[in-house]
Amino acid sequence: MESRTSSIEEACIAKGMRMTDQRRVIARVIEAAADHPDVEELHRRAASVDSNISLSTVYRTVKLFEDSGIITRHAFGDGRARYETIPEAHHDHLIDLRSGRVVEFQSEEIERLQAEVARKLGYRLVDHRLELYCVPLDEES
Repeated sequence: MESRTSSIEEACIAKGMRMTDQRRVIARVIEAAADHPDVEELHRRAASVDSNISLSTVYRTVKLFEDSGIITRHAFGDGRARYETIPEAHHDHLIDLRSGRVVEFQSEEIERLQAEVARKLGYRLVDHRLELYCVPLDEES
């Protein structure tokens, strides 16, 4: 695993958190993830770097990072909490119900429509999450 300081580590340091070696490994594993891993998968990846990292350490560290606003938790309907870094740019998620694959996407049209709906109902949209639960088009309903 690369020795460069991750943006998660930098955010932790900026918030005054003590960064142990195990927290550094977990931070780097989260940041390197191209998917949205759950805690068990984060543990598997972190333990491949440092076999002394326990599942309970990963749970505590993920909770600490989440409570500090450094990572975000998603519940994509599969009964597992999944995690990703707080994105620099807003994106939404499409979840393939057959494979569990999560696809990130951006749509200016959807963003515009959401703001328009809020405005028509007398509100100003300040935040949202959009998750589309889908099956491949080539499968029968």
